[in-house]
Amino acid sequence: MKLARAIGRGIAALLGVGFVAAAYIYLTLPDVRPLRAGTPSTTAFMQLRADQAHAKGLPEKRDWQWVPYARISANLKRAVIVSEDSAFWQHDGVDYQQLKESFETNLERMEFARGGSTITQQLAKNLYLSPSKNPIRKVRELLIARRLEAELSKQRILEIYLNVVEWGNGIYGAEAAARTYFNKSAAELSASESALLAGALVNARLLDPGKPTARLRRRQELILRRMDAVTPPPVIAEPVSSPMPAPDLGPVPPLPPPVTAPDVLPGEVVPAVKPAGPPDGKPPSTPPDN
Repeated sequence: MKLARAIGRGIAALLGVGFVAAAYIYLTLPDVRPLRAGTPSTTAFMQLRADQAHAKGLPEKRDWQWVPYARISANLKRAVIVSEDSAFWQHDGVDYQQLKESFETNLERMEFARGGSTITQQLAKNLYLSPSKNPIRKVRELLIARRLEAELSKQRILEIYLNVVEWGNGIYGAEAAARTYFNKSAAELSASESALLAGALVNARLLDPGKPTARLRRRQELILRRMDAVTPPPVIAEPVSSPMPAPDLGPVPPLPPPVTAPDVLPGEVVPAVKPAGPPDGKPPSTPPDN
């Protein structure tokens, strides 16, 4: 009898702690409504990188220029949807089927071999959270993603994502990436260049679109083959930012020849890492932090 009462009290205590934790998480979620028309002045990821640089005694590097949705190439919009979230139109912020399949794959292989985050989840993480795999952080990411989808249009979600996502060390957003890697504006990106940028998002701090590895070239080929199958949100009236004139930065440097070996895209299993190094001699990249 005493044992049963003790077990009952333990269960009640766990439920109470769980309720308090859930209430705290919910009540401390950020208010996403200002994003309907306001441009964020910074992101959690930008602040994290700044703190990391300062901890090492280095200056912060931040190359970032906001451009409205209409000034971003439709090629890049298609390529990013293909590479990061092929079900962008179908979900409400969370792709539960992808989450289930990713969990099963990772559990089976006992490693983080497959990510299941949507573009909306990645935006939530970039704006407000961190790359940590902490379960509480993941719960907050899911809840913020649902809020973003409830308050913003698909067009606005993709616009913000393309403007804040990390595209290399200190490089944020499509405009900075296009000018850094191709000497042109985001509006002028070709299908090939867009597929290369989108392919690098799987690990943008290691994969350099300016010096594509064999792995990045494989992803580029896959994305190019699938781009016609997706439709990005249409251009609508822009509530923020006035466009800046694009300077003449000269011709775009030629890219290395493509490599046509198979690779993976969203929802596909990342191949197990082989002992040998990659063919280009660079160290293997870490798996995506979804």
